[in-house]
Amino acid sequence: MRPHSDVIVIGAGIVGAACALSLQKAGRQTLLIDAAQPGCGITAAGMGHLVALDESAQELDLCLYSLGLWRQWVEQHPGIGQVVQSGTLWVAENEQQRIEAEARAERLNARAWQADLLNTDQLRQLEPSLRHGLAGAVRVAGDSVVYPPIIAHHLAQELQMFGGEILCGQRVMSLHDSSGKTSTVLLENGQHLSAQYVVVAAGLGVANLLSDMPVFPRKGHLAITDRYPGRLQHQIVSMDYGQHAMTADGLSVAANIQPRATGQWLIGSSRQDGKTDTKVSPIALGAVLQSAIRLLPCLAKMQIIRAWAGLRPASPDGQPIIGEHPHRPGVWLAAGHEGLGVTTAFATAEIVKDQITGQKPAIDPTPYAPSRLLKESINESAYG
Repeated sequence: MRPHSDVIVIGAGIVGAACALSLQKAGRQTLLIDAAQPGCGITAAGMGHLVALDESAQELDLCLYSLGLWRQWVEQHPGIGQVVQSGTLWVAENEQQRIEAEARAERLNARAWQADLLNTDQLRQLEPSLRHGLAGAVRVAGDSVVYPPIIAHHLAQELQMFGGEILCGQRVMSLHDSSGKTSTVLLENGQHLSAQYVVVAAGLGVANLLSDMPVFPRKGHLAITDRYPGRLQHQIVSMDYGQHAMTADGLSVAANIQPRATGQWLIGSSRQDGKTDTKVSPIALGAVLQSAIRLLPCLAKMQIIRAWAGLRPASPDGQPIIGEHPHRPGVWLAAGHEGLGVTTAFATAEIVKDQITGQKPAIDPTPYAPSRLLKESINESAYG
């Protein structure tokens, strides 16, 4: 292993692995470091949806850019990652949600991402297991489901195939500016490694390495069933998803049910701030299951074989943090993706790669720049 690389990427989740591979392929000698193994952290705890979310224009820009890159990747890597071309049914439970679904379809179609409005009868024909009385849905045909840990592992393998290096089982303890041209990382074994650029893609570990970066945990619960092949064709998502209506204890729940390649059903999802543990909460898990059963009553008779909780790395404004740190030249961030890390991993990697190599990114990176979260400190330094 080289003591000096062009780039060190900290964190081998799907975002970090994608960044490392993209930079290596662009001709930058890259070292990928992780405290465990590629894809074994936050990436392994998530749902793995590839979905066009449109809560803001910049969110949709990033999703659609990345989904186009995902489409290319899937075509070039057949059989990798348990890909299910399921599409998504955004289900409306009442008239107000149906109106919101219609608006979502208009926004997506305006961006050439096919979204078809379905009435109650059409919805039941597509998914007979859905309950009666739903107001309709939007079918987004281009969305998919993948198994992220496999893909992160594969990206890390590809990195090595292109001449990059991986260091697993070593936690990065601190990050230092050695000079105007290099940065140094200190490993837990006491070793120092340096690079011209360091990309911090360490999930919740970002805040430990860069204390001014406000990345915080947002807890979520998931469950998975036994195998029921052929009974669910689409990813089913409530129109409540992403609305962040929370209970008194900070819990937000909206149904998201995925058909997996194994025939299992993956059931989510919840959001809860102020929690730093991954212990399963019976109350939160029960709310998740009840939300899913309300849409798919047959779930009540299915066997749940495992449930778990994870911590999403979130940012204060809900947008990922992508770009160079404004006060630390050579230090870059690929963080704070919350529940869209898998969907937007490839777009994040391309933006980081383009900026480091001096290319113009395919989309405007300004909305994701780390500097937006440090405006107060920037103003203080400018006037102080």
